[in-house]
Amino acid sequence: MSLSTSATAAKSDLPQLLDTLGLAGICLTLIVAFYYQLYLAELPCPLCLLQRVGLVVAGFGFMFNLQFGAKGAHYGIVIVGALTTAMIGARQVLLHILPGDPGYGTTFLGLHFYSWSLISALLIILAVALILMVRDGLAIALPKLDLARWGRIASLLFVLLIAANLISTVLECGAGQCADNPVIYELLSLR
Repeated sequence: MSLSTSATAAKSDLPQLLDTLGLAGICLTLIVAFYYQLYLAELPCPLCLLQRVGLVVAGFGFMFNLQFGAKGAHYGIVIVGALTTAMIGARQVLLHILPGDPGYGTTFLGLHFYSWSLISALLIILAVALILMVRDGLAIALPKLDLARWGRIASLLFVLLIAANLISTVLECGAGQCADNPVIYELLSLR
């Protein structure tokens, strides 16, 4: 990769690459959450579900940039989603901060998922701040990539993950309030 200040084509590729990577990162996060939910049978708590909603909102901002072009308003959506995720993650961290509290769910690399959710949300906010600071003044000549195609693939995967989250949440909670400590899919239980 080489830096240049006059390449307008490369200038337009950088935000698209960063938005594709941002959306792919959110998709990866949702896939890992589904792995733990479906394969390891760890149903998400209500706060975990709300953290997923915040990540989905942030993902919409990245997807809007990919579909309609990079705009400050779309990055605003990313920030709102990340702030929502961070606040809910911080709330859950504070619920389990007492000494001797084992926390909720298993850990990943030594931290609970709500801690990772908080860290990820703060990193998303930092990344968007950096993108907004450099997107107009820095052009990087990127290797030949079909960014539009990768953006469409990430967007399609994201939409499928949203649908899967909606279905799994309805199955888990049924028509009522989600259980504080879910152990069964309410809609699938034979009670």
